[in-house]
Amino acid sequence: MQNTINIKNKKAKFQYEILDKYTAGIVLSGTEIKSIRASKASIAESFCEFNEDGELFVVNMTVEEYLYGTYYNHKPKAERKLLLNKRELKKLEKEVRNTGLTIIPLRLFINDKGYAKLVIALARGKKLFDKRETIKDRDNKKRLDRIKKSF
Repeated sequence: MQNTINIKNKKAKFQYEILDKYTAGIVLSGTEIKSIRASKASIAESFCEFNEDGELFVVNMTVEEYLYGTYYNHKPKAERKLLLNKRELKKLEKEVRNTGLTIIPLRLFINDKGYAKLVIALARGKKLFDKRETIKDRDNKKRLDRIKKSF
């Protein structure tokens, strides 16, 4: 099975400071996985939150309706349950409740067995001056690469 599906959240590293990463499975229906295999998904504006039962859900993840789906088609912006170990879920829930951190998805991919997986991160939002520092560092790196290339 080919592992060519690799949907990224490009804004995440600019807007958040990544503290810890986890790989989680996703509970999907038949038409959802078919749309993801066709690369018709977006995690750009999505985030993760806990419900009352301590289960983790990804919210605002867009999976377009399957083109050949009939009345079995899914809702494009439905909440989807994430699958993690109990120990990881308790640790994440404690961090989110006590320190005010956020859980954001970074990457959606298909593993070797054909299952959809989501790389999520425990993150802290950056302030405006942190974002400016990131832009300065990126520009300086580009300048250095140009200078190195000319020699």
